[in-house]
Amino acid sequence: MSYPVFQLHDEFIAFPHPALASPEGLLAIEGDLSPERILLAYLYGIFPWYNPGDPIYWWSPDPRMVLFPSDLKVHKSMRPYFNQEKYRVSFDEDFEAVIRCCKESGDRFNKGTWITDEMEDAYIELHQSGLAHSVEVWDGKVLVGGLYGLALGKVFYGESMFAKKSNASKFGFISLVQKLEKMGFWLIDCQQETPHLKSLGAKPILRSEFLEILQKNRLEYLKGYSADFANHIQQV
Repeated sequence: MSYPVFQLHDEFIAFPHPALASPEGLLAIEGDLSPERILLAYLYGIFPWYNPGDPIYWWSPDPRMVLFPSDLKVHKSMRPYFNQEKYRVSFDEDFEAVIRCCKESGDRFNKGTWITDEMEDAYIELHQSGLAHSVEVWDGKVLVGGLYGLALGKVFYGESMFAKKSNASKFGFISLVQKLEKMGFWLIDCQQETPHLKSLGAKPILRSEFLEILQKNRLEYLKGYSADFANHIQQV
């Protein structure tokens, strides 16, 4: 069965319904990376992913990898990192350093090179608008791991992570999920399945189920649930 790939235009910010994408997820091509378009994409279960030199590709795979906070798995090997406070975790302390390290590592949740200069600039702008957020993991004063994504309504959309020391990215991810559960978040969108995320409790769900959750979540976003995310996460 063949699936259409829709052509987007810079001057018209809209997407075809994500259910029209193939199971692999390719839905549309081109358009731009304006904050308005990226925001619309995430709210409807679509994300950009492409390599340098390629046009912008927009994806909505079926199934969708997600983590419900209550399903988080903290393995025994990770417990010493928390019990002995081997690392310090912070939130939104150095977003630009985190995305730069993710770019250098070429790791979209273990999925390969993808952060172009254009994407880096776009997500920094989203961070400055209060939509994109970072998790930093420190060993003393050295940044050794982290991740970033978007907090919209009651869903956190994970984008990329990196680690320069053993288990640093896991430490940051677990710390984030524990905070999100206390804040009443419904799920973390992990986008695509990887062994790393599966080991932490993430699982694939049908795209139709994911889109139903996002339909409800758009109301939470419009109510401003995540508007003060940066301050709220520091307090829980």
